[in-house]
Amino acid sequence: MASSAPHMIIMILLAMAVLSALISPANSTSRGLDRRPQKTGFRVSLRHVDSGGNYTKVERLQRAMKRGRFRLQRLSAKTASFESSVESPLHAGNGEFLMKIAIGTPAETYSAIMDTGSDLIWTQCKPCKDCFDQPTPIFDPKKSSSFSKLPCKSDLCAALPISSCSGGCEYLYSYGDYSSTQGVLAAETFTFGDVSVPKIGFGCGEDNDGSGFSQGAGLVGLGRGPLSLISQLGEPKFSYCLTSIDDTKGISTLLVGSKATAKTAITTPLIQNPSQPSFYYLSLEGITVGDTLLPIEKSTFSIQGDGSGGFIIDSGTTITYLEGSAFSALKKEFISQTKLDVDESGSTGLDLCFTLPPDSSTVEVPQLVFHFEGADLNLPGENYVIADSGLGVLCLTIGSSSGMSIFGNFQQQNMVVVHDLEKETISFAPAQCNQL
Repeated sequence: MASSAPHMIIMILLAMAVLSALISPANSTSRGLDRRPQKTGFRVSLRHVDSGGNYTKVERLQRAMKRGRFRLQRLSAKTASFESSVESPLHAGNGEFLMKIAIGTPAETYSAIMDTGSDLIWTQCKPCKDCFDQPTPIFDPKKSSSFSKLPCKSDLCAALPISSCSGGCEYLYSYGDYSSTQGVLAAETFTFGDVSVPKIGFGCGEDNDGSGFSQGAGLVGLGRGPLSLISQLGEPKFSYCLTSIDDTKGISTLLVGSKATAKTAITTPLIQNPSQPSFYYLSLEGITVGDTLLPIEKSTFSIQGDGSGGFIIDSGTTITYLEGSAFSALKKEFISQTKLDVDESGSTGLDLCFTLPPDSSTVEVPQLVFHFEGADLNLPGENYVIADSGLGVLCLTIGSSSGMSIFGNFQQQNMVVVHDLEKETISFAPAQCNQL
């Protein structure tokens, strides 16, 4: 890791009501069970959950942050105790991007939340004991000729954190805010774009509780565990490219298999956390602001002996969260190098904002570099600051957390992010995601 980075200045151009940030530098876990011998590559369009709303850029961020705070609690939680004294692993749930899928024969189309923080694929199913409202009809397995329940002796049933056997493999899958899905584990044909894949194991949820799922008809888990879509496909790679949060017409993209490639990428290894085997942990070694390497202990982002801590990359959390002491160092240095008054109004909900001069057309903020093992990721300005002339503020889109740190999707905008589960690496490459 470099001890320092060249000092660079990011020019933030002020637009009419909302300011767009433009850069102008001035200076294994065991992979799949039931692995498939034939590889399947496909492309799926992604849509932000707020893409249909008439929101400003800051309003979109505020809505996403509200969801993100619940998700942060889920990601940070490790286990929950039930009355039976059984401990159930908790999973992230929720997310910010919807992917279009089709289920069954004949195929019925649904939008499901893409979630790199959990494994289970599931949708709501008839007959529904307790189901949330969703924008499409609930899946009826009786109308599909390719539906079948999975037996209790199946590998996927054995991979469930909690299951029981009564006429098939029954599951309970819990999320960190006590949301859950409960039903029968089944196999079905899933269609992604123009590619149909038979016998995908998924949860047919008949009793689904909790908030945050109603944007879609269920979730598609893309974690590192055996129940996830990637593991079931036996694919070594997937990637996504997320458009800017204010790009209301742009389409983000998920690429799986041979289509998941990136040119001129920087690469860092994935690391394992046996206590949280589904998450994508990275080794973050330091952070540079301008030309100052922050005085952060290297152990700050390490996985602790009890499985807590660590630094994960996540598509479903919007802003980046840093462990408290690291964020304090970042905040102090950012204030020192940004020649603006700190805004104390709290109008945005972000941890650090500055007051914009009323007559300014440009402001300067220091460059920000994340030093991962073997890869220095130099972020463009629009990936860590947001400004609004109506509110008169410019804010850092990074917050403070306790324990786990998370690299959010705001920091991943307009990048191809490749997850290679065979080589156990993550790669980053700049891209215009709305043009892929």
